[in-house]
Amino acid sequence: MSLISAPSPNFDARRGPPDMIVVHYTGMQTGAAALERMCDAGAKVSAHYMIEEDGRVFALVAEERRAWHAGVSFWKGERDINAVSIGIELVNPGHDWGYRAFPTDQIDALIGLMDGIRGRWEIPNGRILGHSDVAPDRKIDPGELFAWKRLAEDGHGLWLEPQPAPGAPLAVGDEGTGVFALQAGLTRLGYDSAPSGKFDEHTRTIVQAFQRHWRPEGVDGIADGETRARLVHLLRAAAEA
Repeated sequence: MSLISAPSPNFDARRGPPDMIVVHYTGMQTGAAALERMCDAGAKVSAHYMIEEDGRVFALVAEERRAWHAGVSFWKGERDINAVSIGIELVNPGHDWGYRAFPTDQIDALIGLMDGIRGRWEIPNGRILGHSDVAPDRKIDPGELFAWKRLAEDGHGLWLEPQPAPGAPLAVGDEGTGVFALQAGLTRLGYDSAPSGKFDEHTRTIVQAFQRHWRPEGVDGIADGETRARLVHLLRAAAEA
């Protein structure tokens, strides 16, 4: 893969090898503006790579270094996601500037980039995530139009479409063992969702983040049978991966 060098000064040392990939969208009006910001020392943000809509790939920070892309974040007990991840920004205006589908050329380039990254580092499928997975209270990118299913079909990440589970939907205000089990499952997958047995606004936010990744056709924060079935099967797949 041909990379375009665009070195960013915004990085520091890692404490160990990366074992996670975090996908973002740039959320700016143009790719040029996003690249300029990530290469501005005053902005104090960066990523390892940025992929334009036409498939051009820009290399900003060496994989061995800690780029500054995830911010306040969490996954499976880790609160310094920057320290353990490789960040990839996809040029897309995002929800504030005209969110749109990610072009095939861009996704093809992402898959090729991931092929190389995972050839260099041990990154399990269960640790290929979106910014909204690791920072659900702050971020919604790469959003419900991102091609998680396509990535999984090409060997990167997890994707399952099981039959919906029986039972009434769970939503804000519900309490009991069903809510406790839902929260426990989300925590086991990786989210910061300590079980309380009470479906509060934080639980709703976590469910929405889960749906953006694994049930994008319905991002409503309600844990219906389809959402819960996908969670159960993903936990099994992650354990086997």
